[in-house]
Amino acid sequence: MREPLDPEMFDPVCPSDLSPIRFGDKWGGMIIRCLEDGPRRFSELRVPLRGITAKVLTSSLRVLERDGLIVRTERPGQLRWVEYELTQVGRSLLGPMDVACEWTRVHWDELLDAREAAVGATGQLSEAG
Repeated sequence: MREPLDPEMFDPVCPSDLSPIRFGDKWGGMIIRCLEDGPRRFSELRVPLRGITAKVLTSSLRVLERDGLIVRTERPGQLRWVEYELTQVGRSLLGPMDVACEWTRVHWDELLDAREAAVGATGQLSEAG
């Protein structure tokens, strides 16, 4: 049996959208991280991704599957059992994601300053930024 995902694996005060480097959509990189230690069920993914709705998680999983980064496996039986798992291509993203996360950590203060300056200048942050 696998260890459950840590509900605190993503810091709620650390906005994933702060990094200008994205893997998939807003949630794609976090979903990939959740799958790095093996397959997970939908309900397991929702634990650390507490800010995501079921509809958005479903959409993000479909995009990752379409792009060949994850595979969806449905196990037949009385109770439907669906798991998501990284493909070899998806697993190959873990190294570049580590580099992007380290880059973000190194430049965290500059990224925050730029974001705060943009918000201060307009009173709001645009979706493009």
